[in-house]
Amino acid sequence: MTNHPMLSLSDVQVKYGAVTAVKGVSIDIYEGEIVTILGSNGAGKSSLLNAIVGLTPKYQGSISFLGHDISAMKTEKIVPLGLTLTPEGRHVFADLTVMENLMLGGITKRGGGVNEILQDMLNQFPILQERSDQLAGTLSGGEQQMLAIARSLMSKPKLLILDEPSLGLAPVIISQVFALISRLRKLGTTILLVEQNVAQSLSISDRAYLLELGTVSRSGTASEFLQGLDIKKIYLGG
Repeated sequence: MTNHPMLSLSDVQVKYGAVTAVKGVSIDIYEGEIVTILGSNGAGKSSLLNAIVGLTPKYQGSISFLGHDISAMKTEKIVPLGLTLTPEGRHVFADLTVMENLMLGGITKRGGGVNEILQDMLNQFPILQERSDQLAGTLSGGEQQMLAIARSLMSKPKLLILDEPSLGLAPVIISQVFALISRLRKLGTTILLVEQNVAQSLSISDRAYLLELGTVSRSGTASEFLQGLDIKKIYLGG
């Protein structure tokens, strides 16, 4: 871990009309980490992630990535810097084949080498190799999630943001997804994770932030969260 954060958010706010979804969030992500953002539905997690990658206009605050101020950048300018989001719900292109989805993921890759990256993805995800000519919409939920992650990796991100990667998946597939996330970190990808599966996400994370009503109410190591987090209170309001 270096002394300077790879990604740094300072007092970031996101508004939708009169509604403030994110209220002055400041977080840092360092190279080589897995960092989890926790919070109930409506806490502002997805709005924050979308603001980082330029999908949601930021109302206030600053965002820097690898020393670049990306606060006002468009998504197509941010991705080539090495920052990619795999959104909640997977959003694969259902009427395109697996191969076509992957190639679209590499469209912003500069300097060539897309075919080599594609082969690497097919090696890492054997099920996608088997289904390469199949329409993405006919894949199972777990296969679509693997495709969504592989499509994001086609741009060779230095930092991969994952929004609810286990949502709607069977337990055995969830275990495979978390094993994949751990493997990606070992291969050199830094990961920012939003995930409702608290125990599993914290078990592979270095640090965590708790988002409540658009603000960071707590931060610390993953082990500290596992020891003292009242999951029922945060997620169910109990």
